[in-house]
Amino acid sequence: MDYDDKDFWDSPVLKEKQFETKEEVERGTEYVEERLWNKVEREGKKIRFAKDVKALYRYLKDKYVPWYRKSIVVAALIYFISPIDAIPDFTPFFGFLDDLGVIVAAIKYLGSEIVPYYD
Repeated sequence: MDYDDKDFWDSPVLKEKQFETKEEVERGTEYVEERLWNKVEREGKKIRFAKDVKALYRYLKDKYVPWYRKSIVVAALIYFISPIDAIPDFTPFFGFLDDLGVIVAAIKYLGSEIVPYYD
């Protein structure tokens, strides 16, 4: 799948960050798997919430978590990976605040459900 394709980024699913079917979640999961670790390796020293990103990824990969719960994680991780941000990542200090907000919101939504996925 070509995630650099304009149709992928212009799709209503990503514009609204809503995943309504299992197939949409799987498509988003593929994107996360292809791009997440490159971003973590590249930016990991700049961010203090890398452990949270890893916990969300482990949650996403758990086969016992229902797809509709994973949809929240997929949306958060795609926002983290995406070069299209409310605040560009290259902006000193503030660049990752929007990413942090999205990651924290996902973790707060999942509550204690996410705790076992931290190492």
